[in-house]
Amino acid sequence: MSEEEHKQSSARLGFWLYLMTDIMLFASLFATFMVLRHATNGSVGGKDIFELPFVLLETGILLTSSVASGIAYAALKAGKMSHFRAFLAVTLLLGVWFIGLELSEFSKLVNEGYSWQTSAFLSSFFVLVGTHGLHIAVGLLWGSVLAWTIARRKATPALIHKFGLFSLFWHFLDIVWIFIFTIVYVFGAKL
Repeated sequence: MSEEEHKQSSARLGFWLYLMTDIMLFASLFATFMVLRHATNGSVGGKDIFELPFVLLETGILLTSSVASGIAYAALKAGKMSHFRAFLAVTLLLGVWFIGLELSEFSKLVNEGYSWQTSAFLSSFFVLVGTHGLHIAVGLLWGSVLAWTIARRKATPALIHKFGLFSLFWHFLDIVWIFIFTIVYVFGAKL
């Protein structure tokens, strides 16, 4: 194994370990939400505040960004740089749109008097969904740095590998969102 292959193998292992810790983090946040979902303190529950059409739009945006990320990675591996740039731009722009919608949802709830201080239910909601949003923001930063680096240099095997890890991270965030959509919004809207 060459030194470069060893570095990539170590990075891949480290990244998988990181993803495992993120899985534990989100599992804890989901468990907390499930325990506190009825702890409304006499305030609103999910059925009173969740707007499923809005959340469906967010879901469509994030899933589309994941598809674009996968296409960007395939284009990068194939050396099709114009396709890579276009699909990475789509990925990042959709991610920014998603964050904007999430912030809009949070702002609307807070302006209506439903903040993380209102009840344990809302606290767990804001922490779970906000943590996911923070991960999306970090992913946007990471993807932007990779785009800038790849634009300045040739797409080396090391950079392609790093982008593959980014794409994996982005797909992971989609999986987490599907759980959030299902557990928090769909089931939560029935509570």
